[in-house]
Amino acid sequence: MKIAITGGSGFIGKRLIAYWLGQGHELINISRSSSKQVPGVRTLTWGELERNTELLAGLDAIVNLAGESISQRWTQAAKTRIVQSRLQAAEHVAKLVATMDPKPKVVVNASGMSYYGISETETFDETSPYRQTDFLASVVKQWEAAADLIQGTRIVKVRVGLVLDNKEGAFPKMALPYKLGVGGTVGSGRQWHSWIHIDDMVRLIDFCVQNDSIVGPVNATAPNPVTNKQLGRAIATAIRRPNLFPVPAFMMKLIFGELSVLLLEGQKVIPRVLQEHGFEWRFPWLADALEDLAKK
Repeated sequence: MKIAITGGSGFIGKRLIAYWLGQGHELINISRSSSKQVPGVRTLTWGELERNTELLAGLDAIVNLAGESISQRWTQAAKTRIVQSRLQAAEHVAKLVATMDPKPKVVVNASGMSYYGISETETFDETSPYRQTDFLASVVKQWEAAADLIQGTRIVKVRVGLVLDNKEGAFPKMALPYKLGVGGTVGSGRQWHSWIHIDDMVRLIDFCVQNDSIVGPVNATAPNPVTNKQLGRAIATAIRRPNLFPVPAFMMKLIFGELSVLLLEGQKVIPRVLQEHGFEWRFPWLADALEDLAKK
C-alpha cells in the first residue's frame, strides 16, 4: 500500500512507520518542516502538497497522528498549542483530501479516550456520549469535529488510551518512582487507566486501515482496564520493586498542576468495535504487557 502519515516523528508515528516499512509498504511522512526527516521514508511538507497534490497520486490511506504533546505543564499558552496543533492538522488533511482525485480509501485520525469524561463507576464504549468534564475532553471534542470535515472517504477516529512503552510516553515516568524504590498508589487508587501496549497500538491502526467495515470511533485500548492501585502493583511486580509509598493527590497537583488529571482521574473504556471485528491483542492483560516491556 501507499500510505501518508502526519506526526511520523512522534512516539506512535515512529513505531508505526517501522512496522509498515517491515511489511514493505510505501510511506510518505507529511510534516510542517522538511527538517523532520524519518529514516527510510520520503518527507513532504504541507506547502509542497498545497502546490502539487499529484505528489500523493495513488495514495491508499492517510494516518493523522500530528499534535502537540500533552505531557507538559498546561499553561494557557500550552493549552492553546495543544488544541490548535490538532485542529490545524485535521484541517490540513481535510483540504488535502478535498483536492485529491481519486481520494484515499481511508483516513485514520487520532483522537483520545478523554471524550467520555471522567468517572470511577461508569464503563464506556464507542456508543457512549460525549461528556465535558475537563480540558482534555474539550480538546477531543474539537479534534473530532475537525476530523468530521474530511469528506469523500472512510473516516476512522482512533481514541487512544494510555500507551505503554518502555522508552517513550507516560510509562517511563510512571515506572521511575518504582525503580527508585518509592513507588505506590497515586491519589485514591480507584481511578481507572485504560491502557494498551505500543505493539498492539500499532497493530490496531494497521487493522483499521485494512478493514473496510470499520468506520467512526474506535477505542484504542486493551480489553482489560485497571485501577491505579492495580496498575501500581503490576508495575512493582514487573520490575521487582516495592509498592509501599502512596502519593497523595495534593502532591501530584502541586508538582504537575492541571496535568495531574492524567494520573488522578480516568475512565474505564472498553474497545467494543475492535472486539466485534475480531482484533486479537498480543497483550490483553496488563501483567503480560509490563513483563514484556520490562525485558526490553
